[in-house]
Amino acid sequence: MDGLGGRICRVKPLRFLSGCLLFVAAMVDPGFGVVLRAADFSAEAVAARTLLRDRVLPYWYDTGVDWARGGYVLCDDAVKGRCVPDEKQLVTQARMVWGFSHARRHGLDGGSRDYLTAAAQGVKFLQEKMRDPENGGYFWSVTLDGAPKDTRKRLYGEAFVIYALVEYHRASGDAVALSAAMELFRVIQTRAHDAAHRGWTEHFERDWTPLPMRHPDAIVEVAGLKSANTHLHLMEALTELYRVTRDPAVMVSLEEALELNQRYFYPPEASRAAFHFRPDWTVVAEPGSTGLSYGHNVEFAWLMIEAERALGRTPSWGHFHNHLAHALRYGTDPVRGGTYNRGMTDQPATDTNKVWWVQAEMFPALTYGLGNRPGDASYSDALAKLFLWCQSKQSDARTGIWLDTVTAEGAPRATGLAHNWKANYHDVRGLVIFSEAFGSGGRK
Repeated sequence: MDGLGGRICRVKPLRFLSGCLLFVAAMVDPGFGVVLRAADFSAEAVAARTLLRDRVLPYWYDTGVDWARGGYVLCDDAVKGRCVPDEKQLVTQARMVWGFSHARRHGLDGGSRDYLTAAAQGVKFLQEKMRDPENGGYFWSVTLDGAPKDTRKRLYGEAFVIYALVEYHRASGDAVALSAAMELFRVIQTRAHDAAHRGWTEHFERDWTPLPMRHPDAIVEVAGLKSANTHLHLMEALTELYRVTRDPAVMVSLEEALELNQRYFYPPEASRAAFHFRPDWTVVAEPGSTGLSYGHNVEFAWLMIEAERALGRTPSWGHFHNHLAHALRYGTDPVRGGTYNRGMTDQPATDTNKVWWVQAEMFPALTYGLGNRPGDASYSDALAKLFLWCQSKQSDARTGIWLDTVTAEGAPRATGLAHNWKANYHDVRGLVIFSEAFGSGGRK
């Protein structure tokens, strides 16, 4: 169980989170890592699960599901209120399928809300409206009624479709969904894999012709370059696809994605993390490609552990702790709690805004860190302050949903609750991991 057992005394304990932590190891499914039972965080774990069950997931169900046209409509702001978007984007649709499927798998259904049905109609929309029947893969966006709008293919979005279909298969037992995930994997390998230099090309026309270098319509990252963001999420999707299928070709691709992420984008020396490389893995020196994202670094750290576990390898805990320690030293607010957005090498953060998804990814990173190093008081202190920060400063009081972005002090900067880049994915996943690790109400 990777070093569980023992007691931790927290540095400068908060009033409502005082004392020492007592860890007892238990087993959970291989896709979810270590389970901890900690009396000191048990109240917070219960609060997180209650928040998910009573406020967060009902919000996404009640406001996001488009029962009439299929899929999901996300456009809500804590200040401006509800709005009507002009499209349904692939990433949003896939993440919502994943979120509702994940909720069903982890026993978070409540009352009359059927999260599996909410996920199923999203899968139907993906297959009937967003899948390209001629060229394979999925369109980037469609109209609210499902007519093709942006028919380009972006690997970032395709990866999330695999991630969503696998989770829906796990929740429902639907073999067709898993077959669709494998079909998309094969399309990606045929159309996007860079056989000459390894890794994957990321931006394409509808027929999978690569977009020219730095094409202005890349939307995600930079056309013609290989990005840490996309390769991370492809690794994430391949991890879960391999867990379920044990397919040899998926294993080879997962091994490649893991190696490239570990070597180039998120190396053991965390300060050398990079956003982009050229197709042949030479360095990109342009200003927009320099710097690092604390959220992506810690997200990679715990997803790396899961990829290695899926492959049956010994986890690279040293690599993991380097990234988490770096984020705590340079990218975390030591007084208020919460994690900043971006920085440069071993220097103080250059962007101290606190973005919702960055906070969400710190929950599993710190949870996994404490699972391997239960004596690390810096982890327990950061986790206590993170929980308090998200509850007191990041959350919208009316809905319980985290605001898109706030300042280091907690003043709202972007008050979006739901939009094309903000669905029930990062926050749901982070809170599920936290609540199941430290609580008693999670799925065993």
